[in-house]
Amino acid sequence: MKIVEYSPYIWRIPKEGEMLVDGIVFASKEMIEDIKNDHSLQQVANVATLPGIQKAAFGMPDIHWGYGFPIGGVAAMELKTGVISPGGVGYDINCGVRLLKTQFSLSEIENKLEELVTLLFKNIPTGIGKKKSDIKISTKSLNKLLKEGMKWTLDEGFAREEDLEYIEDNGTIEGADPNTVSQRAKERGVFQLGSLGSGNHFLEIQVVNEIYRKKEAQTLGIDKGQIVIMIHCGSRGLGHQVCSDYVKIMVKAMNKYGIKVPDKQLCCSPINSVEGQSYLKAMAAAANFAFVNRQVITYKVRKVFASVLGFHHKKIPIHTVYDVCHNIAKIETFKIDNKTKKLLVHRKGATRAFPPQNPFVPSKYRSIGQPVLIPGDMGRYSFILVGTQKAYQYTFGSTCHGAGRVLSRRKAKQQAKGRDLLKEMKDKGVIVKAAGMATVAEEMPIAYKDAEEVVNIVENVGISMKVAKLKPVAVIKG
Repeated sequence: MKIVEYSPYIWRIPKEGEMLVDGIVFASKEMIEDIKNDHSLQQVANVATLPGIQKAAFGMPDIHWGYGFPIGGVAAMELKTGVISPGGVGYDINCGVRLLKTQFSLSEIENKLEELVTLLFKNIPTGIGKKKSDIKISTKSLNKLLKEGMKWTLDEGFAREEDLEYIEDNGTIEGADPNTVSQRAKERGVFQLGSLGSGNHFLEIQVVNEIYRKKEAQTLGIDKGQIVIMIHCGSRGLGHQVCSDYVKIMVKAMNKYGIKVPDKQLCCSPINSVEGQSYLKAMAAAANFAFVNRQVITYKVRKVFASVLGFHHKKIPIHTVYDVCHNIAKIETFKIDNKTKKLLVHRKGATRAFPPQNPFVPSKYRSIGQPVLIPGDMGRYSFILVGTQKAYQYTFGSTCHGAGRVLSRRKAKQQAKGRDLLKEMKDKGVIVKAAGMATVAEEMPIAYKDAEEVVNIVENVGISMKVAKLKPVAVIKG
């Protein structure tokens, strides 16, 4: 497989063999050498063989090996001839990021930081499904939640009206059908609402460290020195089970529809098939669960901050900036060869980055474009970006989603042996609370690319623009 430098920060995998389109990867010269060390470039080429794929199979600079599709992969399919692949969404359906802004500065809460992070860790369950959430819901209520998404949280008192406006798709993916979600998936999800999960999921108290674009920052209500809170999690065991269930279904469906793929992890079925439509309905339900999960965590954050800082939780000045998906497939409209087409866009470890004036951007933000939230590792920085017209024209309105791993979890643990990681983080000015030291070892900063390098590349390519840099001061992890 060849990969050639097409232009600065853009690499091309030329169409060959069974590939229907080229592969395009965004990376620096230094980064591409690291990317070559795993199987993600081959995965980009594999994705390029899928029926109905349009323009190119894309890899973002945070690309790394994943299930079927690379993490950091984008592919858009024509609706009539194209396929839907669970591997193009991932096991954690609608894993995403929410950013909350406060009216507090670091100096105003610094002496309360330890208390805040301790209470957050106590009130928000973390880890692999061991600790049940204190939010109890019935099966009937769960089905309603899966169908309605964020609308359910308003009825239940977990959300403010304003929250829905600043969530991708207003927090409800249309077309969700709880009947397409297995009983096992529901059993796994019903006790996990309002929980972070494990691995790279986190809640961070951050301080706005740098502003790159004043107009955009002011529009978002972001200012230097301000305390913000970032939540990174997804659909928990429910979403994982939905993916597992439909991978099995799609493997059989490929034989039924005569589809051949170079890697069985790319199992798929036609978008308009019974299996394809059923998966899309179940995926939407799991995505709605993830939106609600982040909202319930938001509710808990407000209650903790209110109790520590002396506010009523309904009046605590903590507001949603935005909430983005980065594991999802959506039907969206784009121009291909001057023809307007509806396409199914798979974004796995990639974030939607719609431009200014796009009707899917909240009206308050329409002059600047869609906010893009890029979490980094717990020892360095995260970023706020905005989408661009070039992204809409070139990458189906998509950009990167995070830092991207460079060390496997096993290698990270090996390198962490004998080190006092909590002290190292404290020396960096970051308080860490975690379910276990294994997670801290797996998530140590050197396990990840530098998020600043990643966002600089997408800005240089022109598919999103930096607005602000956020520095962690306290972190809870699964």
